[in-house]
Amino acid sequence: MKYYVVDAFAKQIFEGNPAAVCIMEKWLSADLMQKIAMENNLSETAFAVKEGNRYHLRWFTPGGEIDLCGHATLATAYAIANFVETNISSIHFTTLSGQLVVTKKGELYEMDFPSYKLQQVPVTDVIAEALNVRPIEAYLGRDLLCIMEDESQVFGANPNLDKVKELDGLLVHFSAKGTEYDCVSRTFAPKCGISEDPVCGSGHCHIIPFWANRLGKTALVARQASPRGGTLYCRQEGDRVSLGGYATLYSVGDIRI
Repeated sequence: MKYYVVDAFAKQIFEGNPAAVCIMEKWLSADLMQKIAMENNLSETAFAVKEGNRYHLRWFTPGGEIDLCGHATLATAYAIANFVETNISSIHFTTLSGQLVVTKKGELYEMDFPSYKLQQVPVTDVIAEALNVRPIEAYLGRDLLCIMEDESQVFGANPNLDKVKELDGLLVHFSAKGTEYDCVSRTFAPKCGISEDPVCGSGHCHIIPFWANRLGKTALVARQASPRGGTLYCRQEGDRVSLGGYATLYSVGDIRI
């Protein structure tokens, strides 16, 4: 089975977030897809099957299937547009998070995603001890969003991952207002078998609604400040978030199953 490794939210390889993409004629068992994701050992492996005029898309981390993934959706759209249906400009996906659309605009891919509703939660000593820094605010959606006083605390993030596993939420995001960008962030996901997610699209479905409201603007440029790094071009549109990014191909392989 052919698969692609695509660096998402990147203009050149070794940046952004790598995802493996398997575009198949028919579904494999969930157990086999999980084993492939574990073998790939990337933050996400995406599996897609065309059903009618849409692609049914599923995302697996090494730790299990999840309900939404931005960078692997971008990577899948890139693989389809460049290797499967090269004349396509709009790709429709059926997913656990509903219907998603990715629109290709030149080299930029824009993803229409749902935004998560955030509930403010107390900043406890448990949160501060897990993060090794005390955020000034914390919010819970699917993930835990921790707002830092200064972007230097995001750049220098060094959480205790064993303690992060005990916090509420699937992923943990550090975020702050940026100087060069509207906002900066880092994402940690030990519950998914991932220490740090280099660029997290679904995380920005938490981050962008917060900063759009806080900064009073709908169009934002966000930077994920992981060692690999990645830039997202975002818009808050009601209860939806548009996430734009570039992608580039790292490799094409063959899975012998």
